Amino acid sequence: MTIEQHWLTNVKRISSPNYDERPDQTDISLVVIHCISLPQGEFCNPHIDELFCNQLNPDDHPYFKEIYQLKVSAHILIKRDGNCVQYVPFNKRAWHAGKSNYQGRERCNDFSVGIELEGTESIPYTQAQYSTLKEVINCLLQTYPNLSKQHITGHSDIAPGRKTDPGASFDWQKIK
Repeated sequence: MTIEQHWLTNVKRISSPNYDERPDQTDISLVVIHCISLPQGEFCNPHIDELFCNQLNPDDHPYFKEIYQLKVSAHILIKRDGNCVQYVPFNKRAWHAGKSNYQGRERCNDFSVGIELEGTESIPYTQAQYSTLKEVINCLLQTYPNLSKQHITGHSDIAPGRKTDPGASFDWQKIK
């Protein structure tokens, strides 16, 4: 796996419309780890792709009626089997962090890469996910000089009180 023109090679691409220009395309200096499952606790279905592409059908599940109009995305999704999907090129601003603050800097979407893990805060992530996540992080570190291992954080850390992911089930030691 490498990065060419801000896209990972050898991973599935699904282009999300939910992104825009970063204020400074060279300021990619934070990695934010998230988790997502749709519906909650259900895996291996097309609903995350549908959400990130504004195609989620509100009639497919009662919870979807609450979220189908959201305009959100992440750069990367790592599925339970370790397969990876990229929705937004890294030099663009994906809409994953919302209202956020990292070490005094607000609007983390402006300078971060958002990585979603298919999962929940209470179910352990798979070894395949950790392996892929480590590989993706290493590619990012090799490509973007402003990134470092010291600037990898959870959504809960940049939006405390509002977000809890990736949660207690995420083992930070597995990505060191």
